[in-house]
Amino acid sequence: MPLHVAHFVHRYPPAIGGAEAYFARLGEYLSGCGDTVDVWTTTAVELAEMWGNSVGTGNAVTGCGPVHPVTAFPVPGNPAIRRFPPLLFPLRRYVLKALSLIPHRPWQLLTAPSNPVCPAMWRAVNRYTGPLDAVHATAFPYGFPLMCGLRLARRRNVPFLLTPFLHLGDPLDPNDRTRRQYTRPPLVWLLKQADRVFVQTPSEFELAKQLGVPESRLVLQGLGVDPTECTGGDRAKARAAWGVTDDTFVIGHLANNSVEKGTVDLLRAVAGLCEAGFEPASQRPATVLAGPEMPNFLQFWQSYSGKEHVTRLGVLTDEQKRDFFAGIDAFCLPSRTDSFGLVLLEAWANGKPVVAYRAGGPADLIRHGTDGFLVRCGDVTELAARLNELAADPSLVRRMGERGRERVAAAFRWDDKLRLVRDTLSAVVHRV
Repeated sequence: MPLHVAHFVHRYPPAIGGAEAYFARLGEYLSGCGDTVDVWTTTAVELAEMWGNSVGTGNAVTGCGPVHPVTAFPVPGNPAIRRFPPLLFPLRRYVLKALSLIPHRPWQLLTAPSNPVCPAMWRAVNRYTGPLDAVHATAFPYGFPLMCGLRLARRRNVPFLLTPFLHLGDPLDPNDRTRRQYTRPPLVWLLKQADRVFVQTPSEFELAKQLGVPESRLVLQGLGVDPTECTGGDRAKARAAWGVTDDTFVIGHLANNSVEKGTVDLLRAVAGLCEAGFEPASQRPATVLAGPEMPNFLQFWQSYSGKEHVTRLGVLTDEQKRDFFAGIDAFCLPSRTDSFGLVLLEAWANGKPVVAYRAGGPADLIRHGTDGFLVRCGDVTELAARLNELAADPSLVRRMGERGRERVAAAFRWDDKLRLVRDTLSAVVHRV
């Protein structure tokens, strides 16, 4: 039986991000199943626009969707997209921080300083009378749109489902800042309100249980990859454009270039490769960075001494992403803030080994020594050593890459993951 589902998400394509792309894909899948999807989101495309720098008109905008992170494409039964501009006011951060001190969980979710505060969304939720079977919301820590989704679900007496993408951070640090941010009391309260919570890894499953979510409400899902979307690139063309020779070992990194995603640690590790034993220095690996560049990365880049060995590509088109993965030899994501690590699946789909910090989703995803390496969070010396190990052993690169490719084909198919979401939606709606 067709479902009417409302999706609440802080940003939506053309905004680029993991949760954003995932909800666009899920909306496309549900639409293809004959369901009706209504997306509630902000006008923000860049992250900074969520805090008031958008160019919204003040009214909800309905568009066609879903929209791919780079280009739009039509699909049957397009979801309606309702976009609402975040509110800008003087001393915004300080005002919200003061308001969030009031000890009322829903209020704290609405007033968290990291929020895109959209009063028009809140008002529209209170007026919405369209068909509705369930509300599905993402992602932490953006409490305002999540609370709007919960409000709509409670007002209409329909199930509320949540995909929080909890960031676990460094499991060896009991005071990890990232984990603390994603497990603040208001967010934990929201987790407990959901009829179902989709988690991506066993570690996220266990954390949600520890936070008090009943195991019967948890759904271990995981994400997938479509190899046709990220493979088939032109290696020779890419490497020629980057100015690297055929025998140069190329390390790739695709993320929001930032301290949190490990871009800075990666560049520090590459700079230290010679100290880790890679010689001669003239043959040091090249590094190719792709993705948006955050202010803390740009600040680091100004004083970085190894610029001549780094290529910065910025945001990639679909074709450029395929060429990126074809052109690199190994992929590195020393991130502290990934709940899963979808880009690791894309690297594996291209037969590339991966290196990541033992933090968050990658800690569960990578089989250390089999399809990649896991490094203690923040250990730049070990990171350099693992990259050096790959650079010095082409057979290891091939072996790990092939094992990753085989694993993607067997365990990370989008159809399986998205079918699980729809089956869960249907079961909760129909109280199966």
